[in-house]
Amino acid sequence: MQDSKNCGEKKSGESADSADLVKLTTRRLSPEVREKQIVQKAIEHFATCGFSGSTRELARQLDVTQPLLYRYFPSKEALIDRVYDEVYRWDSSWETMIKDRSQPLQSRLVHFYTSYAGVILRREWIRIFVFAGLTRAGINDRYLSRLRERVFIPVIAEIRHAHGLAPSSGETINEKELELIWSLHASIFYIGMRKWIYDLPVTEDIDALIEQMVDAFLNGSPHVLQQVDNDLDEKSRLN
Repeated sequence: MQDSKNCGEKKSGESADSADLVKLTTRRLSPEVREKQIVQKAIEHFATCGFSGSTRELARQLDVTQPLLYRYFPSKEALIDRVYDEVYRWDSSWETMIKDRSQPLQSRLVHFYTSYAGVILRREWIRIFVFAGLTRAGINDRYLSRLRERVFIPVIAEIRHAHGLAPSSGETINEKELELIWSLHASIFYIGMRKWIYDLPVTEDIDALIEQMVDAFLNGSPHVLQQVDNDLDEKSRLN
C-alpha cells in the first residue's frame, strides 16, 4: 500500500537549481501561509508514507528546518491531529439532506451519498484513514462515532418512516440495523479502496454507480427491517 515516493532521502538526481527554486518560493512567508503550507505538505506526506513518515523528511520536502516545523506544531502528534482535522471535516448540510422529507427518500440518499463520495473518495482521505486504522489506535473512533449518530441512525429512521415501519426503540439502532446501513456505506467507501489502495480501475461515472447502489439498498432494506421487527416481537413473546 505504501507509495515510496518522497518517503526517503533527497533523490540524487535533484538539481541544485531546483533546490534553490524551492528555497526562493518558501522563504519569508507569513506565519499563516507557512502553517498552511506545512499542513498541506503533511497531508500529502502522511497519505504517501503513512504515519511512520518522519518530520525530518517532511521538513526536507518543505525546505525548512525541523525546529521551524516544531515552532508551528510542538510535536508530531499535534501535526497529525491537525492533518486529521483538516482532511476529515464534516459538512453539516449532509444531515439536512438526509432528513428533508419534502424530497423522496431515494433522491435524498442519492444526493447525500453523491456529495459524501465527492469528499471521501480522494487519495488523501482514503489512505490516511486506512493508515490511521492500522497504526493509530482510536484516532478514527470520533469520526466513526459521528457517522453512526449523524448518518446511520437517521438513515434507518427515514427508511422506517418512508415505509410505515415502527421507529427504532430508543435513540439508537440494533446490530442488524447497523449492519444493514454499513452494507451501503462500505460499498461506497470500497470504491476508494480499490482506486487508492489496490490501484484498480474504477468507473468514471461515480454518480451513476452510487445511484445504482442506493436503489439496490432501498429495494431490500424495508424487508430486512420488517424482519428485524418480527424477530424482536418474537423474542418479546418468548420472554
